[in-house]
Amino acid sequence: MSSTFFAFLSRMKYINRWALMRNTYEENLSTHSFEVAALAHTLALIGNRRLGKSLNADRAAVLGLYHDMPEILTGDLPTPVKYYNQDIVNAYAVVEQAAIEKLIGALPEDFRGDFIPVLTKCDGDDALWTLVKAADKLAAYIKCVEERKAGNTEFSGAEETTRAKLAAQNVPEATIFMEEFLPAFEMTLDQISDNS
Repeated sequence: MSSTFFAFLSRMKYINRWALMRNTYEENLSTHSFEVAALAHTLALIGNRRLGKSLNADRAAVLGLYHDMPEILTGDLPTPVKYYNQDIVNAYAVVEQAAIEKLIGALPEDFRGDFIPVLTKCDGDDALWTLVKAADKLAAYIKCVEERKAGNTEFSGAEETTRAKLAAQNVPEATIFMEEFLPAFEMTLDQISDNS
């Protein structure tokens, strides 16, 4: 029997995010996961270079790359629904765990041990998962900024809420990223090119 894991993975491009919002451009799970991976990698590098930490930036990138893979099976549940109350949070956690188990089961047996620590939270990865969560919020915030720049006021409330959630996470690496890298997202392509 052939493994279906990567056939599942390839379907990430069909899962659209921000389903309850009018989008100027649609964002799919595949694009989002790439952005989170790049941001998590960078946050770990910031921690190492600026804050004297010893974080595995490559592992942070891999965790970010696969962080939403269960949504291939669960779909992207909109945040207002997903966190409406504790009962829904608990029920979704059960559904997400079942999806993870299904995905791991789709791998050949000799690969399962390699992917379990990528698809599940393992001891020793707490600092990296904190960065992945911050990267996830940063990616959402960047999406809001891009929508606002495109004239879409639908995301104005989400932009404020997401920025507040980023601040509440209190991740110094994310604060540094926002100070140094985020202002460029307000620029046009010509401005970005002229500043490089």
